[in-house]
Amino acid sequence: MSERKVLTKYYPPDFDPSKIVRSRAPKQAGPKVQTVRLMAPFPMKCTACGEYIYKGRKFNARKETTEEKYYSIPIYRFYIRCTRCSGEITFKTDPKNMDYECERGAKRNTEPWRMNGGGKQESDEERLDRLEREEEEKNAMQELETKTLDAKREMAVADALDEIRTRNARNERMGKDGLEVTVARESIDEEKRRQDQEDEDAARKAFMRRHEALEEVIEDNDDDGGEGSAAPFTKEQALEMPPPPAPAPAFKRVVKKKKDYAGALGIKKKPSLV
Repeated sequence: MSERKVLTKYYPPDFDPSKIVRSRAPKQAGPKVQTVRLMAPFPMKCTACGEYIYKGRKFNARKETTEEKYYSIPIYRFYIRCTRCSGEITFKTDPKNMDYECERGAKRNTEPWRMNGGGKQESDEERLDRLEREEEEKNAMQELETKTLDAKREMAVADALDEIRTRNARNERMGKDGLEVTVARESIDEEKRRQDQEDEDAARKAFMRRHEALEEVIEDNDDDGGEGSAAPFTKEQALEMPPPPAPAPAFKRVVKKKKDYAGALGIKKKPSLV
């Protein structure tokens, strides 16, 4: 960095400061031109070679102040060259549309101001026609949104009606005690009631047989009893006695026959001598 900070400069031996005089040159005629560094304000395509120049690419350009104005706002023109064929491309500022306008050498890919009247002076009839078209499009979109909301509302009402009908049907099937009675529940209750009745009948028959047997035993005791015999059972005591235990099932031992693995392997056993 020390070599950059030079305080003394070299003067050749034949240097004569008296020869340096101040002179006035004539003013530059025509528009004012200056060199500036800028970026491409919009994507464009070169008409000479077809090179694509994207937005934001940097160029060394010449800036020219034109005589055109828009409400006392000066309009500037810029000159750049294509990066591939070095063809000259010019564009200028457009204060009316707050954008830039491509003049020659390239073609702009998108022109946003054309979507709003084309950036041109419209007559009253053209403006009315354009406003009518925009109003019709707006009304069509509003009508579509209204139809969508109506469809959603109808679906919500239909769901609410289905829920109310289901609740009313459930309330109609409710019993007095607040329990829901259905056909399946009725069939289950009927089957359970029938099974309980069968069990009660079977138990009653078994107790009746046991009671008859006890009566026979009591009668026999009455006939054979004497002074030293025990007091006979009454009918109420016999009914209160627990039933006798069920006899244990008889299991028969089954002896499994051993498999003859020797025969499966082809081995012949000698017969026993016994």
